[in-house]
Amino acid sequence: MGKVMDRIHRCVEDIRTHTDFVPRAALVLGSGLGGFADKLQTVAQVGYGEISGFPVSTVPGHAGRFVFGYVEGTPVAVMQGRVHYYEGYPMEDVVLPIRVLGALGAKELILTNAAGGISPELASGSLMLITDHITTFVPSPLIGPNEEGLGTRFPDMSEVYSKRLQGLARQAAGKKGIGLKEGVYVQCTGPNYETPAEIRMFKALGAGAVGMSTACEAMAARHMGLEVCGISCVTNLAAGLSGKALNHKEVQEIADRVSGDFQGLLWELLCSLAG
Repeated sequence: MGKVMDRIHRCVEDIRTHTDFVPRAALVLGSGLGGFADKLQTVAQVGYGEISGFPVSTVPGHAGRFVFGYVEGTPVAVMQGRVHYYEGYPMEDVVLPIRVLGALGAKELILTNAAGGISPELASGSLMLITDHITTFVPSPLIGPNEEGLGTRFPDMSEVYSKRLQGLARQAAGKKGIGLKEGVYVQCTGPNYETPAEIRMFKALGAGAVGMSTACEAMAARHMGLEVCGISCVTNLAAGLSGKALNHKEVQEIADRVSGDFQGLLWELLCSLAG
């Protein structure tokens, strides 16, 4: 057993001292969505700091804990906050929580984030279903010795974001009357926002939105066989498109403003998994 598998098993053992809950689905909450976990029929909560070797987020607004419970009939593990590559963690640490969720039993993973809009169709406050991603600008989380217990050395990434889950997300949006755009997401390292020249390049590559998380988590999840769905909340227009400077306060304010619709969409989507 390799070092990565050892770390995963230690984390699972620590969590199992608090709860034996087995999730069907896992959900990573981005900026503005932390309150979603309060709506669950909660079974247990485990702070990241209570798990040996587990990375702890330094970003404001990220509670830093697992919440285990039910969305209607669906058993769900919710991450209130994630860690980012720009916080100084190695990529192995950034994706460790995703691998732990898979080891706990999750089969489906819903990733959410706040992102900058590149496509003209994505105004501030839009929700974008991620149909594919570009990770060329961040290190792959699969670099290093391959853990055969997780997946193959050269995993296929033809369908990182499950077409089945995309279909369920569209149906959920329709039921809730929520406009759901679609597009390609590009992940950068951060913590700086991108330059206008970089945004022009990303647009030429076909990206609809840009952010500092998510895609690396999706890759690690697919490596170990999880079905993945990704949804971005467009909190601002990307650099050079709005004519004003970007700031994290605006990101938080817009994320908070649209959190009601976003949470409603996620709830409906998770409910559909039980069906």
